Amino acid sequence: MANSLSNSKELYAYQKKDLLRIFDALDSVDEGTNLLYQLPTGGGKTVVFSEIAKRFIQERNKKVVVLTHRIELSAQTSKMLNDFGVTNKVINSSVKEIERNDPHMCYVAMVETLNNRLNDEKIILENIGLVIIDEAHYNSFRKLFKYFEKPYLLGVTATPLSSNIKLPMKDFYKKLIVGESIQSLIDKGFLAKAVVHRYDLSLQGLKLGINGDYTVKSSDAFYANYGMLGKLLTAYNENAKGSKTLIFNNGINASVAVYETFKRVGLPVRHLDNKHSSKERQEILSWFKKTPDAILTSVSILTTGFDEPSVETVILNRATRSLTLYFQMIGRGSRVLKNKDTFSIIDLGNNTLRFGPWSDPIDWNDIFHFPDFYLESIKSDEEIERNFEYEIPAEVKAKFSKSSSVTFDVKERYKELFARGERPKKVLEESIEQHAQMCLENSGTITEARQLMILLDEDIKNRVKQYTYCIMNTTKNYREWLEEDYVRKLRTKLVQSYARIVS
Repeated sequence: MANSLSNSKELYAYQKKDLLRIFDALDSVDEGTNLLYQLPTGGGKTVVFSEIAKRFIQERNKKVVVLTHRIELSAQTSKMLNDFGVTNKVINSSVKEIERNDPHMCYVAMVETLNNRLNDEKIILENIGLVIIDEAHYNSFRKLFKYFEKPYLLGVTATPLSSNIKLPMKDFYKKLIVGESIQSLIDKGFLAKAVVHRYDLSLQGLKLGINGDYTVKSSDAFYANYGMLGKLLTAYNENAKGSKTLIFNNGINASVAVYETFKRVGLPVRHLDNKHSSKERQEILSWFKKTPDAILTSVSILTTGFDEPSVETVILNRATRSLTLYFQMIGRGSRVLKNKDTFSIIDLGNNTLRFGPWSDPIDWNDIFHFPDFYLESIKSDEEIERNFEYEIPAEVKAKFSKSSSVTFDVKERYKELFARGERPKKVLEESIEQHAQMCLENSGTITEARQLMILLDEDIKNRVKQYTYCIMNTTKNYREWLEEDYVRKLRTKLVQSYARIVS
């Protein structure tokens, strides 16, 4: 029977609690009201709304439509509904018509396909009582709202923040129902605990696009750079060697460069993007699933509709200003298994500093009602980088073992000089003096001293940047000029000082 239902799945306690809250909300509002339900990635949103669909059909004898934005999600949703005993029909490109007397009580539909069929009046959907929207933060669903003005509409998302700032979710949904928090799900053993490895990076080279996030072009240029590829490989070797790893990138060029870099050193790695055929994608994902230490580098294609619990490490090889994308990427590693209760996050985009730790509490109601305030509160790259505490790498520090100190507090020294009314530039002059001393006392010739100076490049950039923050002139051109001037003066100082030593 097309409308046969059975009790084949059992919900967890927190899911049952949310189920009751959602039905209480449906009972308290008029038909045609839009409600929104939030539950973290990995919390079982599909399980909850599958049970909602089943009970709604049983109790109200009205049909349910579930909307998704990707083919893979449609197939997964249909399977879950079947597991709950809800026989359903998937409306995909092969379904050209649905007659008025179609016996199915539940439909799963891709947004674009359903919109086209409804526009052409090829599909007739009657007695619809509830429309469930999966990944409701996407805006592609809104074109269908005009066809479903009478049924209840339930949006489901892990992040109730619209993907389009001009279309806030509060304008379309009357009430937000907030589910269990990430930390609570971790404490109860439903999600794995994250171990974070953060690498502070200067992202001044990245540019923001009209959508408010970093452009693919600038991200590709930054992350496909030889230096960044080296940092990524080092981060992997230090924290993820031998673990099943997902690497998220913002551009195809960067992902391919990552693939080539890892393959060159003999690591088991594959690359996946939206240009791969369905068959190729299935083959790559099958390889990833069965290979214990597999590394899969991709371009955001696996942020939704992908569930591989055995993922042990998630590498954010990109920066994003999208809270939704941040949670989606990390969520790919948060599934628990019998022998897995933790996973690693390697952050190469300052994302954990921008949004805070993944498991920290979030006031979703506040974000839902005041999205503009939240978006304005996201830290800028300059604000994040202002608080970086740079430390010379151990292998570089070892080259300066004869120096009693290799650190110089630019901010503190600036405060001291400012209080005495002395020239701000004296900070850099004293810094140059110390760098010159470090190079000279750890070398025997001027050539060796210059080679040591090259190793201080990152330390020089950090000191100059801290100085620009102190004088409140952080323009890129000025900072780059200061860096060049610093190196030039340091080189001259080395020559002069060495000449005095040997004379």
